[in-house]
Amino acid sequence: MNYLSAFLFSGIACFFAQVLLDNTKLTPGHVTSIFTVFGAFFAFLGIYDKFIAFAGAGATTIISNFGYSLYKGAYLGFQEQGIIGLFSGLLSRSSCAITGAVLFSFLFVLIFKPKD
Repeated sequence: MNYLSAFLFSGIACFFAQVLLDNTKLTPGHVTSIFTVFGAFFAFLGIYDKFIAFAGAGATTIISNFGYSLYKGAYLGFQEQGIIGLFSGLLSRSSCAITGAVLFSFLFVLIFKPKD
């Protein structure tokens, strides 16, 4: 059942992204940003925790989870250290994802020839 719920959640998210790409003039970067903001917004409302409980890896591997991680890190940092913790928590919770994105982008540039 875990695999099915993860597949359904991710599939529905991808469906909405494809509909946005096909029916609007939004670029993939715009859609990625929208999903990140919605992830943070759903975390603010307390809904994204329920998504994770239902879909498991299906909710933690898509880009909306990055927005969730940013929000949770900022929120926890603010609770612990105040305004300064807002920024330090933001980066400490999401630093693994940011570092991975930079590292893999660099490796792919070395392996493949980017188009000019």
